Amino acid sequence: MPAAPLIIATRNSHKTSEIRQIVGASFQVLDANDFPDFPQVDETGTTFLENATLKAEAISSRIDGYVLSDDSGLEVDALHGAPGVWSSSYGGEEGNHASNNARLLEEMKNVGAENRSARFVCTMVIARDGKALTNFRGTCEGRILPTAAGCGGFGYDPLFAPQGHELSFAELGADIKNQLSHRARALAQVLEWLKQQSF
Repeated sequence: MPAAPLIIATRNSHKTSEIRQIVGASFQVLDANDFPDFPQVDETGTTFLENATLKAEAISSRIDGYVLSDDSGLEVDALHGAPGVWSSSYGGEEGNHASNNARLLEEMKNVGAENRSARFVCTMVIARDGKALTNFRGTCEGRILPTAAGCGGFGYDPLFAPQGHELSFAELGADIKNQLSHRARALAQVLEWLKQQSF
């Protein structure tokens, strides 16, 4: 019996790839790139939950089955939670990882090692027929490094060392990241919920 489809409400191939690696063979993971007529959903919310709900409800109103959306970002304590929901456009251009990292390094250049705590946050929403059904949250505590390190991962991975590690996510590699990350922790809850549902 083929795996049930799980539609991810994103066009971010990095995000889909991580989810696909974590889920394994449990589901056939597809995303908005597999459905060219899906609308581009404006993320006008001011919280991860609001943005994730907007995406999940919009996409699930266009297709049968469960739709999973993910809104995630980086919260830096010394910056009062910034970049937060604006993580992907922090440097001024949506999705420009180099600009985002450059701005973060600039903002943190005078912050001492003892005040560089941060966390990645991921909120996932499951929707069906245009209505959000439930949501889950995962976090990964760590700290911001003084310089970028490593070439793996994406986004802020070269600047973030998870708690208990000296290396950045970009240095640790996908296998370790997918055990520790905010996305992995939220997705574990999602999979547990989906096991209880009918398809």
